[in-house]
Amino acid sequence: MLVTTVVLALICPEPVAQECPLQGSATAPAPAAVASPSTGVIGSAIQLTFGEQFVKAGESYISPDGKKVIFQAVEVPAEGEQPADIYAMYLGDLHHQNGSWRLDNVKQLTPEGSANTCGWFHPTDPNKVIFASTVTEPAGGDVPGYQRGSGKYKWSYPPRMRIVEARIDGVFPPALRQIEGDTESYQAECSISPDGRHLMYTSHETGDGDIYIRDMKTGVRHLVVGAPGYDGGPFFSPDGKRIAYRSDRNNDNLLQVFVGELAFNDAGTMVGLDEEIQLTNNEHVNWAPFWHPDNSRLVYATSEAGHDNYEVYEIQARQGGGVGKPARYGTGKRRVTNVAGFDGLPAFNADGTIMIWTSQQGGDGSQLWIAPFDVDQTKTAAGECPVAH
Repeated sequence: MLVTTVVLALICPEPVAQECPLQGSATAPAPAAVASPSTGVIGSAIQLTFGEQFVKAGESYISPDGKKVIFQAVEVPAEGEQPADIYAMYLGDLHHQNGSWRLDNVKQLTPEGSANTCGWFHPTDPNKVIFASTVTEPAGGDVPGYQRGSGKYKWSYPPRMRIVEARIDGVFPPALRQIEGDTESYQAECSISPDGRHLMYTSHETGDGDIYIRDMKTGVRHLVVGAPGYDGGPFFSPDGKRIAYRSDRNNDNLLQVFVGELAFNDAGTMVGLDEEIQLTNNEHVNWAPFWHPDNSRLVYATSEAGHDNYEVYEIQARQGGGVGKPARYGTGKRRVTNVAGFDGLPAFNADGTIMIWTSQQGGDGSQLWIAPFDVDQTKTAAGECPVAH
């Protein structure tokens, strides 16, 4: 199947800034709203996790019913001990009351000593989550990974990381069941299609990061993105017909954001891409794309303003289309966050009115933050380009 690549320049590119940390915390000081410099896109941000419990926390996702959050974190160690250099996976209850948010009843999902990342709620079974885990303690020294610029911007690819599922309606920590992975390579960055049928993830089994999709109904697996360089961080669009992901397409450690139009066979299995569209094309690290529930746009993190100040931006994943009106991609770019330090790993609740992300704005490391999200795409920050119509 032929996969074509269309590279479209962004309109009105503007500097962005942030760093790549992952962190979080649960019950601690009363959450305070922070009036971040306004972009006109998000409201006052509320801190959900705190340095009293977690050295760092991040990569958080809200359950379909809006009542829970799954995230990875490093807990504050006992006095005199060093914090772990690997993440555990946590689940917390999300509450909204009197205009404020809090996260409580935080429980660890993973075995002590295991390395974990990329949690995800099952879209059709509310009592099940998936994530990537080594299950047991990683062997010493096997921490290959991605690094750009200073050593602060990096993430690891532990070998023997595989994809597991766990039930969250029973005892904690729950039993883990492996659903994908060859036990030797890194398999992570996983998500499930909206109908619950297809599992998508990144694998390093060939020595390079590639994206695969497994049809859980038939058991058949297909390589869908296998270009030279690292391809990863994929998510299904809300309608299940497209995917978004990041790619080091030029093997220069500069990640770009892509959208792929999925191809299906007669049995309904996702077998590859009909077309691939590049949304960013610059000399920066653009990563962690996540779909807005309206199915037409993405939020993502970028280093446009420097590797010490990643910020979240929004961009159109497809606009228009139809008879005599070709679809446009990469338009309507607008800045979402505007705070010193790292802001990234954005995600939405089910209706797109709330954004959760990882931020350093609270002064106690990378933690989880949440804020109202303005769904009106015609509003832009000062100096930004308006959405094209």
